Amino acid sequence: MSSHRPYAIWAVTMNGAVLGRKMQQLLPTCDLYLSGSVWSAQNRQIKERSQVFERLSESVSPVFRHYRGHIFIMAAGIVVRTLAPLIRHKAQDPAVVVVDDSGRHVVSLLSGHIGGANALAETIAERIGATPVITTATDVNQLPAIDVIAGELGLEIENFDAVKSVHMALLNGRKVVLHDPYAILGNRLPQRFIAARVDLTAARPDEPTAEQPGVFVDDRQVDLPPHVLVLRPATLAAGIGCNRDTPKREIRDHLLQVMTAHRLAFKSLIGLASIHIKHDEPGLIETAEELGLPIRFFQPNELERVEGIQNPSAVVTRHTGVSSVCEAAAILAANRGKLIVPKQTTPSVTAAIARIPFTS
Repeated sequence: MSSHRPYAIWAVTMNGAVLGRKMQQLLPTCDLYLSGSVWSAQNRQIKERSQVFERLSESVSPVFRHYRGHIFIMAAGIVVRTLAPLIRHKAQDPAVVVVDDSGRHVVSLLSGHIGGANALAETIAERIGATPVITTATDVNQLPAIDVIAGELGLEIENFDAVKSVHMALLNGRKVVLHDPYAILGNRLPQRFIAARVDLTAARPDEPTAEQPGVFVDDRQVDLPPHVLVLRPATLAAGIGCNRDTPKREIRDHLLQVMTAHRLAFKSLIGLASIHIKHDEPGLIETAEELGLPIRFFQPNELERVEGIQNPSAVVTRHTGVSSVCEAAAILAANRGKLIVPKQTTPSVTAAIARIPFTS
């Protein structure tokens, strides 16, 4: 039974085992774990689709982060004591839902927003005919949850602690300032919650950011107060060229130095790109793997058709048959976006950055 399936169900009583089997049928991507005494008394059908455990805490600990979420059919106090040593941060912990033994209530206990426990609790409750219990303040007050919105829009949260500042402002009837030059949030944060739409990159002293919480949606690095929530959109692509057998460290360090020098956020980088003849270049492949980014390789005829090249090179043409590798690859990888950092060079590496196109 795979330890990388989305959900794990845990039961310690006979009623819990029956309910767990029902959930497993309704949510077929679940693994069912039964306590030893209950498992031995169950019928063959339940045994065939379950695993046995003797001590709950010892069994949950090694697999806690292997699942997207956990469903515990038992008292909430047992679950709290079991998970206390395993909890790190709500941005990292899997969803945890607790269901009472009779299946009447489904409680979102841990990682309600980012982890998806609220949604999971509502799904389970609907399917077994129970009442979902959601206690997150934004939900019970019918306010927008900025961390949920960010996840749904593919925005990376850079300073998670600022989520609390935004939520507390909304709960207390205060509005937030919004920097969103590409209108990525759209209407997901309704206008009634926005005090002003501002340009926080301009650093004008009259902008209301000193005390007022804000939301900054941009791929640019700006010095901001800690209560301004920074959300990074997936907007940047990096084109890379290099000499044969250039080591990973040299490629990686140059790319990161270019982004730092031009105050661009690494979390907004969607991937790397180069010419197809480099598809087996170890340093490039290893750089992408280390940074956790995909890498694309374009054919020479694709690169040669790209417009907007700022630094064509006769040397590059002589070696590759195209006038530009890094700038053209960056533009293509950014869906023919705008070149915002032209070719930056070292003796062995070239890098360029392009931003995907937006319409307001």
